[in-house]
Amino acid sequence: MELHEIRETLKEMYGGENKQITDGNYDKSLAVKCVNGTFVGRKTENITVFRGIPYVGKQPVGELRWKAPVDVVPDNGVYEAYYNAKSAYGNAQLETGSLYYMDEDCLYLNVFKSDEAALPLTRGAGKGAPVMVWIHGGGFEAGGTIDPMFDCFNLVKENPDVIVVTIAYRLGVMGFLHLSHLPDGKDYPDAQNLGLLDQVKALKWVHENIAAFGGDPDNVTIWGESAGAASCTMLPLIPGSHQYFNRLIAESGSVNLTRSPEEAVERTNKLMEVIGCNTVSDLIKVDAEKLLEASAVLFLLQFPERDGIHLPTNTFEAYANGAAKDIEILVGCNKDEMDFFVSSFGLEGWDKWSAERKAGKLSQLPAEEKALIESYKNDVKGDYYEPDSRLFSQAWFNTAIIKLSECQTMGGGKAFTYYLTPESPDPIMKCGHAIELAIVFNHPEATAETGRSFDETFCKTMRKMWVQFAKTGNPSLSADLSPDGKAKEWPLYDLKDKRVMVLDEFDIHPAKESEVKIVDWERTYFLTKYYVL
Repeated sequence: MELHEIRETLKEMYGGENKQITDGNYDKSLAVKCVNGTFVGRKTENITVFRGIPYVGKQPVGELRWKAPVDVVPDNGVYEAYYNAKSAYGNAQLETGSLYYMDEDCLYLNVFKSDEAALPLTRGAGKGAPVMVWIHGGGFEAGGTIDPMFDCFNLVKENPDVIVVTIAYRLGVMGFLHLSHLPDGKDYPDAQNLGLLDQVKALKWVHENIAAFGGDPDNVTIWGESAGAASCTMLPLIPGSHQYFNRLIAESGSVNLTRSPEEAVERTNKLMEVIGCNTVSDLIKVDAEKLLEASAVLFLLQFPERDGIHLPTNTFEAYANGAAKDIEILVGCNKDEMDFFVSSFGLEGWDKWSAERKAGKLSQLPAEEKALIESYKNDVKGDYYEPDSRLFSQAWFNTAIIKLSECQTMGGGKAFTYYLTPESPDPIMKCGHAIELAIVFNHPEATAETGRSFDETFCKTMRKMWVQFAKTGNPSLSADLSPDGKAKEWPLYDLKDKRVMVLDEFDIHPAKESEVKIVDWERTYFLTKYYVL
């Protein structure tokens, strides 16, 4: 199916475009008054969903392209919140295989709540339901809240005492493009990290409005996977962000998924050469679809920037110095992270991609570090692609997750860390990147399509741990809360034993890192200093 056909299919799935309601003909029981309008949701069973609520006063189009997000303004209008908004433009190499239709008019969010979540407020008891804000992944170049995987109806139905919000943000060259070095770039000081600033603005909207939905603005957990997880770990480092959330859950993503200003400038120049532009003024005149097409040259190279303005130049060091010590974190990785990319790219595509990556930073490492890497790869068993897959798993995900836990603990904060092991029936995918999404969002049909369903009790336990962490800051389950009736005590990560929770499908248990060997401390841990290879 062609991309335009996929987009049209999604339009049909989600039905239309939200409009203002001017005749007063709407269900008042499904209306929530917010700062920027009253939004009317749709209810199925006991779950009301509000889709496509704008969290900015003006969308980043026209002259606002590459500008910081704009605050909402008071509005007494009444608006439909029936339909999901369009997704942000990303990267052509990723979007051609996606399910998303795109637009620059993209800064919207969705709210999923049960009738039960509103009860504490309406009864005047307590401050409302805990709130979980989902930030989607996609390499900072793809994805969106419209993804059926991120429909939270099932999750909220099973856990009706939490409210879940899913947010969109600018991606790719629209969200992470260094411009200040261009002749007219001084007026675009935030362009390199706009996607993160969008996320902060969405969290500000949640903080100011979620009580009207029955949520507690002082009990907010940000939660993401891959680039979304990396975003969650970066947000505490952005000045002024801590007022909007208390804790974070990061699945397979950390603060290493960033780039230096020098790398960002080099990639902007590469794009400018391809598209034939010299100034920001030139770029603003370029159609978004043409920018999308040109962005293919920056495939999996567009990350947030350690600019020293919004993000510190050393993100790990910031954690070690206590930058997030007041934020409780739950982080983890999967056993075979990069095998997802092998499976997704196909063997030929993987060979090409990994060869290009090895010709970059890896080729420039000192001889002694190259020798360590070769020694590590020589010990990897399996098919021919496994040594490189394991190496990039270490460099992109596993070592960075463990280093984040180390640094958070050094800085006086709390870190709960996990290691996920269940496998897909796909002989290449195994326990690859993103395999847990169907589990945590309670979409068993997604795993069933692969010919394998995960143990129901295990899945429910994972979700319960995530929700318990969002409620209390501790994912441990007492026997009465645990789906199998057995208590699950999740230890904090510590610098001596480096304790983690092994999320084995039939044996969830704590262990020392040395027992499960998430990282190779001698031969790969040093790679974290290079951020993204």
